Amino acid sequence: MRLIFIVSAALFAAACAHGEAPMSAGPPDFARIETTPAPNAAYYADCIGQAAAQGAYGRAADADTDMVLFTCTGTPARLFYDALGPRSAAVGSEVVVGARTYRSTNPVQANLFGVDYCWVDGGTYECTISLNAGTFLRP
Repeated sequence: MRLIFIVSAALFAAACAHGEAPMSAGPPDFARIETTPAPNAAYYADCIGQAAAQGAYGRAADADTDMVLFTCTGTPARLFYDALGPRSAAVGSEVVVGARTYRSTNPVQANLFGVDYCWVDGGTYECTISLNAGTFLRP
């Protein structure tokens, strides 16, 4: 009985340890976040740029996540798809569904929600980039 109590207490403490991060003791730091070069970021920028120019974006949401989905086609999508080849091979994120071959930045768990991915079907290329924007998107 004592062992059950100890295990229960440990599990409860572990569950509490994964709650929200504690507030900082001082004021927030608004210093600019430093970045480093990221050559593959150009694929994201080109895809999002085309999607924005063509109005090919929209909202997708589940119970606690709101996303902007940007969809690009043609050359930006083909270049992104091709660039994903080595990554998809390394992490096992290339999947064939019917005539379509999907490549994603990470393996798909349950569905495509929140996943950045591209597909090719014949000579048609398309990519979808998910940007977690939060509740600001809610109508």
